Amino acid sequence: MPIILGLESSCDETAAALVADDRTIIAHRLAGQEAAHRPYGGVVPEIAARAHVEALIPLVEAALADARMSLADVDAIAATAGPGLIGGVMVGLVTGKALAHAAGKPLIAVNHLEGHALSPRLADPALRFPYLLLLVSGGHCQLLEVRGAGDYRRRATTIDDAAGEAFDKTAKLLGLGMPGGPKVEALAAEGDAAAVPLPRPLVGTAEPHFSFAGLKSAVMRAVQSGQWRDADIAASFQKAVVDCLVDRTRRALAVADAPTALVVAGGVAANRAVRSGLEQLAQAHGLPFVAPPLWLCTDNAAMIAWAGAERFAQGANDPLSFPARPRWPLDPAAEAVRGAGVKA
Repeated sequence: MPIILGLESSCDETAAALVADDRTIIAHRLAGQEAAHRPYGGVVPEIAARAHVEALIPLVEAALADARMSLADVDAIAATAGPGLIGGVMVGLVTGKALAHAAGKPLIAVNHLEGHALSPRLADPALRFPYLLLLVSGGHCQLLEVRGAGDYRRRATTIDDAAGEAFDKTAKLLGLGMPGGPKVEALAAEGDAAAVPLPRPLVGTAEPHFSFAGLKSAVMRAVQSGQWRDADIAASFQKAVVDCLVDRTRRALAVADAPTALVVAGGVAANRAVRSGLEQLAQAHGLPFVAPPLWLCTDNAAMIAWAGAERFAQGANDPLSFPARPRWPLDPAAEAVRGAGVKA
């Protein structure tokens, strides 16, 4: 039973986990950085990288101690190699390389997005390929056909901002602080989702992609106007995001190649309104709806270890020269789209 040590450091969460290929999460340790970034209203890359340097090895040691294992008991080291804040990615990848070299273990360089994409399979053994995935987080908003580990077809991406970025910006405009997504969701529960007229960019159009920049701007104008309660703005914003996600996913389902399920993953997948809207959409199409547990939606090392396990089963063993990548699309053959989508 292969056991994979996973390392995650792509943004502002440092984590280490031990996961077996039978889906057992043997140990998981995570350190957040909210207090360090809170005074700046967002993640500061230099601060994040330094925090990863300080936290990662102690977390690895703690995870191994929790499991009553040593590095010799591990079959491979899986480390996030991108995409993400390059300083943090380098910390995790270099640490993974050092551990792999010292212990004589295979290195598996994991795409952070693939960690999210495969995390539902860690939580649900019944989930089979291919499935349609809405990958929705602070930096990414994509619809992907997941055909197997390492085999993805992108159906849509964002042409400007990601949904999670819009949540964070709304939280900042409303003075809610970090983490933005959960704070907006909590405030939205107290508001009227129909109170504030906000746009639904690209909804109903033939273009398959997402756009949230205009919604962010509309929220800013609503806050500046002083016409509405903060709770009503939060609720109306959240409803607009859900409407956009559901509409775009409905369009992707119409062209997807016989998916076995509708799946959501990424940090925004922890939002209950988003889950509810997508679950109703799946039911309308006669498909199972699969979402990881809330803690597996946000950045963690268990998903990196599991992605490593899936690739290890395919014989993966990356060279120690593997580079850290600030950008790393899951579907490199996907057609570039307008706006920021050219980089997706």
